[in-house]
Amino acid sequence: MMIRYFKHKINYLALLLPLCILSCNKQLDLSPTDNIIDPGNSFRNVADLNSGLLGAYSGLTYNTIYNVSLVTDECTLPAENNTGGGVATYRWKIDPSSTTITSSFGENYIAINSANLVLSAINRVTAKGDDIALKAQYRGELLALRAYCHFELLQSYAEAYAPAAMGIAYMDSSINGKPARNTFAEVMTKIEADLQLAKTLIPASFDDNTRITHAAVSAIQARVALYNKQWNDAVTYATEVINAMPLATAADFPGIWKDTKNAEVVWKVKKVAGVDDLIGRLYFRRSKALYVPSFKLINLFDQTNDVRYPAYITFDDSRGDGTSKYLVNKYTGTSGNPGLADIKLFRTGEMYLIRAEALAEQNKLPAAATDLNDLRKARIAGYTLESFAGKDTLIAAIYTERFKELAFEGHRIFDLRRRSLPVTRDPADATTALGAVLLKPGDKGYVFPIPDAETKANKNMQQNPGY
Repeated sequence: MMIRYFKHKINYLALLLPLCILSCNKQLDLSPTDNIIDPGNSFRNVADLNSGLLGAYSGLTYNTIYNVSLVTDECTLPAENNTGGGVATYRWKIDPSSTTITSSFGENYIAINSANLVLSAINRVTAKGDDIALKAQYRGELLALRAYCHFELLQSYAEAYAPAAMGIAYMDSSINGKPARNTFAEVMTKIEADLQLAKTLIPASFDDNTRITHAAVSAIQARVALYNKQWNDAVTYATEVINAMPLATAADFPGIWKDTKNAEVVWKVKKVAGVDDLIGRLYFRRSKALYVPSFKLINLFDQTNDVRYPAYITFDDSRGDGTSKYLVNKYTGTSGNPGLADIKLFRTGEMYLIRAEALAEQNKLPAAATDLNDLRKARIAGYTLESFAGKDTLIAAIYTERFKELAFEGHRIFDLRRRSLPVTRDPADATTALGAVLLKPGDKGYVFPIPDAETKANKNMQQNPGY
């Protein structure tokens, strides 16, 4: 059973979280509360609800980013990486027992269960004065967080991004059971409903981007609408974010990745030194490059004028023979905390690309081209506006820009899946891939498998085709 299968993890998380969640943010100073007996006893006032909400937030991880880097053409495995970590996944030796590729399944359901526990108690909590508005806000955040985690699961584990395809089990309560998979369309409908309600509850004035704000709900809605091919909605929601949070200036953009600037960061997961796992160590650890930018990606950038290139990628000519000179720079952290970086879940740059693609799909090509050119102009010094011959050419350019703009942020494989495109690695990026150069729709690894332990525990949980 899904919930029973994760019970030991949830209990462990509940015991550990009060000791582990630390932050200079005054809201994150509260110890999160999770329930292992009775939500009615665990959440007795509005402050308890906030603690439970923070516990649900703490379940968000970066494993989807890691998985996408491993299976796509944005990274390559350097010869110096003799750790074995993720290598089978990089070489597309993927099966349902592959814990690297399936880890996000359990992590997202744990966060969902935590949110559902608080939601189950929220109506029994009495609020007075200012706490009335806070209680409503917390409910909104919980609903939006639940929707986001289900969407994360849908991206990775849906059979296909098509209405009748097998999606995932949508859990809107914390129960013991053996749920079957809802269809893609059914899951999308439930996600949309949670987000619509959340948006009425979270005040527009709330602006803490380490939590789900009103603008963050719009950003989630825009991404959901893109995958659901609801082009009008995608334009509407992306525009809401763009109007609320302009693109970062070229001067501010590098600071986003050093966590010194919050420009255009709609929602991020705050990471704390000494407490959290460090995302940068997935790419570089103890002077050893583990996964490095692909030459395919490197060669797409204007290395002289594009502000994204030095922010995302660094060239270190001092590294010795047999090592990679190119390294992922996006999550290097600081000298005092190497590898420590907040996880940026939504940025305004993505919203420009969502709106451009949705407009192009509606054959509003001049407006779509304007969005693409505006993003490039913000990123590339001296950029000359480009014109496009037609819809297909423009969408291909948008996809290339997504590859660059959203590199190492967990999008590439899902973008390819949205249009049934293969993963293709250039020869220069496949020297250690043992022939893993072309991953086509229908191949193992193109769609991630449901964890083996889950299908064994739950007879109603059907595996994805090909496994």
